[in-house]
Formats: sequence, C-alpha cells, structure tokens
Amino acid sequence: MSRQDLMLWSDPPQKPSRRSFIKGASALALANSQISSALNLQSRSKGGKVFAYVGTDTSAIDGKANGRGIYLFEMDTSSGRLSLIKLAAEAKSPSWLCLDPSQRYLYAANEISDFEGKSGSISAYAVDPSKGDLRLLNTISSQGAGPAHLSVDASGKYVFVANYGGGSIAVLPVAPDGSLGAATFTHRDQDHVGSQKATSAPPGSFAISGHDAPHAHMIGADPGNRFVVQTDLGQDRIYVYNFDKHTGKLSPAATPFASLPTGDGPRHFAFHPNGQWLYSIQEEASTVVFFHFDPATGSMAAQQTVSTLPNGFAGTSFASEIRVSPDGRALYAANRLHNTISVFSIGSNGELKRIGETPTLGDYPPQFNFDPSGTFLYVCNQRSDQITSFRIDKRTGLLSFTGHYTPVGTPTCIIFMR
Repeated sequence: MSRQDLMLWSDPPQKPSRRSFIKGASALALANSQISSALNLQSRSKGGKVFAYVGTDTSAIDGKANGRGIYLFEMDTSSGRLSLIKLAAEAKSPSWLCLDPSQRYLYAANEISDFEGKSGSISAYAVDPSKGDLRLLNTISSQGAGPAHLSVDASGKYVFVANYGGGSIAVLPVAPDGSLGAATFTHRDQDHVGSQKATSAPPGSFAISGHDAPHAHMIGADPGNRFVVQTDLGQDRIYVYNFDKHTGKLSPAATPFASLPTGDGPRHFAFHPNGQWLYSIQEEASTVVFFHFDPATGSMAAQQTVSTLPNGFAGTSFASEIRVSPDGRALYAANRLHNTISVFSIGSNGELKRIGETPTLGDYPPQFNFDPSGTFLYVCNQRSDQITSFRIDKRTGLLSFTGHYTPVGTPTCIIFMR
C-alpha cells in the first residue's frame, strides 16, 4: 500500500463552516458511540460473555445443506476464536438472523416455501442475556415464499421482511413480549424484470440468475429511521419508501426507486455512518455502486461504480455481502466462486478505492460480519461448512487470517450480541 493510499484515511484540512461543524459534531457523536461500545465489550469480556448466533441452511437451497438450525457460539475477544456452545434452536433453514435494538429478541427468516401453503416464515425468539439461550415465542407467515432477509427498525417495533422467492415485502409488528403480529403492510411488484445477462459483468461471465421475476433481496430502514430501502434483484431496482412509525405502513418516497444497469442484480446495501452515503452490491455484475442518499427526501443519486473483482478477472463470480466498517473508513465486499473479501478505502467524498483482497479460505461466502468491537471479521463459507475469522488492521482496513476455522454445517449468517 502506498503513502497516497494511506492518505485516503484522513480528510484534508478545510476552512471551518456550519456544514463542517455539523459534520464534525456527528463524527464526535459516532466516536463517542464507538468508545462506549468498546467499553461495553471490554466489560463483558471481563465479567460476561460475547455470544454469536449462526443461521444455516437445513434444506438444499443453493447447493448442499448440512445445518440443523441456529447455533450458539461464545467469542474469545482476544483471539477471535469461536467456541460452540450448542444448537440453540432447531429450525428449518433460518438463513438470515437479526437482533432487535434491545438485544432481548432474535428474529429468524426461515427460507422455506411450504409454511401455511406457499409461504416462508419468520420466527421470534426471546434471548437469555446471561446464557444466550433462545426461547421460541411464535412463528408466522413471511407473506411470501423464500424470505432472504429481515431487519428491525430503530424503535424495535417493526420487522421488515424481503421474500426472495415470492418477490414480496412485508412489515410485521412486534408485540410488547417480542412476538410478531399480523403484517401491517405487504407489497409485491409484478413487472419491470431486467435482462438475464448482466450489463456490467466481467468478460466470460455466466452469472445468470434471478431475472425471471421480481425478487426482493434486502430490506431495512435508513439510519434516520424515516425511510425503508429495499433491493429487488430481478427488477434491477432499489426502492425507497416513506415509513410511518405509528401504523407500520410504507408508501413510495418522492423518488420511489433508483435503477441499476439491466441484469446487474442489486442484492444488498450498506449505509455509511453519516447516513448520506449508500453502497449497493450487485450479485451478477460483481459491482459496488456508491449513491448519495438524501436523508430528508430519500432520493438517491449514483456517483461511482467499481468492480468487486481484481483487474483482469474473467469468468463467473457472484457478489454477495457488503458492509462498511464501524468507523466509516473502509468497505468490504464478498465474492462467491472467487471466494474473496475485497477491501476498499472510503475517501472524504465517499468514493471507493480498492486497496486489496483476502481469500476467505473457504467456499461460497454469502455473508460476513464484524464482531461488536470492530476488531474481527467473520466469514460464513456456505459450501465448505465453516466460518473463518480475520483480524482487521485499524490503520489500513486490511485483513489477516487469525488461524481459526469454526466448523458449522452450511453457515449462511452470523450475528453478535452487542
């Protein structure tokens, strides 16, 4: 890495202004939040435990399936090693997990299509904070087949669901005891399907999937909890909805969607901590698109497109997960088949610069995540039945393997109690 690369980690000095003052105040608040999180983690490492939950495939959705449900691990905060405690919940393909803001409840998207007919399901669990045990509260319809993603709004009152197989989205209210109620909102688009071949794919790519119908892939609220953003891989669109926090209903924002090149397949997105930069990863194109996101109107404007693959790459690869580091200085993107995590620095204007890549040391990574302190990055290697862990260089953002492989059948998602 050159000195010029490292300079990207620091903003150039600017003449103070009201805007820069506000930006500085926001950065200070973010830093204080990170310090608080680190102290909380340190406190837990001395007198408590850091738990991780791993969701798995239990039926063949994308290859084989060796999982049995949701597994509970304990994390060593010094080495990054994960130690299996037990199978916390036996379930059908809980392929995506999330915790509510209070960390008292865990929600699982069961990626099936035979619940109450032709639907997937969502399960709600109560979390024992001292042992990490899960207690099933209830399981309800996801309002569509094959739910691939779910998230909880900042208030903890609503769960958002993206049904990939059914091409629909739903909003599920959370009861005071953490259980889920009947949907307050459902929606499914019917048309505008993109082309089978990705416009921006590398030479020789046969990464063709998902453009037979609408396929909702990810859904979540913006950092201000005013809007809900949703990708549709089949339509090559990112939708933005106004979010009514009182009724749990969604309505199209003033600019209802942003379009990606046909066939590219937007899969997941990640917000920068400043709430004004959004990064979308395209599954079939293996690209990241950087958008300016207006937190007042929800409008999105594309600024930059970069490949998640190295220069000169040719052939087939499927991009999957994307995350921004907690400090907002680096972006990480996962490549399936190529089996790497690409690392980008984030400049002072939000633009990306590729600084390296790290092999996942496993096969077909659909998801990765940071530990609560932002010290380690954990990769779920779906087809090789393992999770690999990497230490993050806080100065450069680059990754180094810890030497720890964690065996688990067909892992698809890992989350941590903060």
